[in-house]
Amino acid sequence: MAGGEQRGAPGGPERVALKKEIGLLSACAIIIGNIIGSGIFISPKGVLEHTGSVGLALIIWVLGGGVAALGSLCYAELGVTIPKSGGDYSYVTEIFGGLAGFLLLWSAVLIMYPTSLAVISLTFSNYVLQPVFPNCIPPYNASRILSMVCLLLLTWVNSSSVRWATRIQDIFTAGKLLALALIITVGFIQIFKGNYEELTPSKAFNFWMTPSVGHLALAFLQGSFAFSGWNFLNYVTEELVDPRRNLPRAIFISIPLVTFVYTFTNIAYFTAMSPQELLSSNAVAVTFGEKLLGYFSWVMPVSVALSTFGGINGYLFTSSRLCFSGAREGHLPSLLAMIHVKYCTPIPALLVCCLATLIIMLVGDTYTLINYVSFINYLCYGVTIIGLIVLRWKKPKIFRPIKVKMLKLNPLAAMQKVNLLIPIAYLAFWAFLLVFSLYSEPVVCGVGLIIIFTGVPVFFLGVYWRNKPKCVNRLIESVTCWGQKLCFVVYPQGGAAEEPAAHCHLPASDKSPRK
Repeated sequence: MAGGEQRGAPGGPERVALKKEIGLLSACAIIIGNIIGSGIFISPKGVLEHTGSVGLALIIWVLGGGVAALGSLCYAELGVTIPKSGGDYSYVTEIFGGLAGFLLLWSAVLIMYPTSLAVISLTFSNYVLQPVFPNCIPPYNASRILSMVCLLLLTWVNSSSVRWATRIQDIFTAGKLLALALIITVGFIQIFKGNYEELTPSKAFNFWMTPSVGHLALAFLQGSFAFSGWNFLNYVTEELVDPRRNLPRAIFISIPLVTFVYTFTNIAYFTAMSPQELLSSNAVAVTFGEKLLGYFSWVMPVSVALSTFGGINGYLFTSSRLCFSGAREGHLPSLLAMIHVKYCTPIPALLVCCLATLIIMLVGDTYTLINYVSFINYLCYGVTIIGLIVLRWKKPKIFRPIKVKMLKLNPLAAMQKVNLLIPIAYLAFWAFLLVFSLYSEPVVCGVGLIIIFTGVPVFFLGVYWRNKPKCVNRLIESVTCWGQKLCFVVYPQGGAAEEPAAHCHLPASDKSPRK
């Protein structure tokens, strides 16, 4: 799908660039593959714990899909209006300027995506090891070591070939959908047999605790982790074939499909388990398989392992493109804007994502990490969608392909009102979630805000301060040069692909860092 091409003026130096090879099918696979990872196998416990009833938990799952759909519609317009890779970061930088974009980039690179990768990797190892340790939680060291091996393997794959990485994404996306289809099918069989006592209204809304508004906000945070990734196609817009058509199409296909799968997977869980059994389970899908599949219960841990394996691959693929875009804008070291002259893969960006994930993986509890990353995720989503409204106000006449096509079918004034209601509705939910999350978990949310704002001095020292001492510039040049050699000679996107044996050159950036 996303490979590389070399292009340049006749007789001039070859230039290396990312190639447009992501079609509609692969675009859907990126969205579905990034959304469906570990979330559906670990978040049901967190959602149920905070809602206090089966019925309210299912409502949270449906609403979570609806909120993701609202957000994805906004991102579809942003993606075709500002057709640049980098997703939220590129849009916020374009609309609000360099500092806002850098803070989003800083929080994403430092915690959001490494944490998500760490959680998915740990879920992968837990499910792989569950059959080996059926009566207890897998040992801490064994789980961490297997997670690291998986992460390093997929980093190598993504560094070696974009085509391999995207084929893995396509195959494992199909595999995870088949695994969830098996759970849903078994759940329907259970319902037809009359085993749906926990789903009857009298039982489903029998609260064992009365959830507060703060509890509901935390339930949404847990559920939103399972839906995170719906915006990831926007990170590779420049590699998408005909993004003005395929970006919105992929979103319209993928989000409803995932919402359907998530809701009915949870319904299937409750045909086999009571709420108390689900809350006490360390691996929900494994417990489900043991209860209903008998001899074939091994299918569940294998299916979850395959699902999370594909999720790790998808997060590596897209998060490395975020580092790549940030470096190209001058907000990260120029080394991260380089791609391999032969493989056309952003190897330095991939290595940074891998290293940050390895560090996060060694610390923190899974559910606490989910709260951290969900809060920062929603904060970034909200700022981006505020940017959509600001862009409408600042540049009302800018070409918006999605909006223009819609206006052909509807009166201008009416459609503008309906369109504007979509980001406003999302922002209303966003404000509710953040306010009550801050009230319920002030420490978690406070730490998240601190992490974001630690980027302010970094921005002014690393980006805004242009006239650095010569010794600092020489150090940066030396690190960049050694990085090129260490990564088997990588060159800047758009830079000249010269012979490495001749000399080690620095990227000649065509733009100054955005302030």
